Amino acid sequence: MPQELFMVIEHFKNGDAVPVYRRFKERGRLAPEGLSYISSWVDHKLTRCYQVMEAPDRALIDQWMANWSDLVDFEVHQVITSKEAAERVGTSCGQRP
Repeated sequence: MPQELFMVIEHFKNGDAVPVYRRFKERGRLAPEGLSYISSWVDHKLTRCYQVMEAPDRALIDQWMANWSDLVDFEVHQVITSKEAAERVGTSCGQRP
């Protein structure tokens, strides 16, 4: 099954990263089988995390978010790489990728 990329924006409830990092330290990422963590970045105020995850479908993202929804509000965006975007644009403009 092909893998899809998802940009997950985590908004720490009450702007508080401490409970999130505490749970992560104690229990790990809590990701279901088939969901892969790629990379993440946290804003300098420690209120928001931008995370790229990979999965065969969105349902695995939803399962993972359920483990964190008491501490985090989520935005999820399906994304493609810049390379894939350039290939799609090149193809649609009549150019070869």
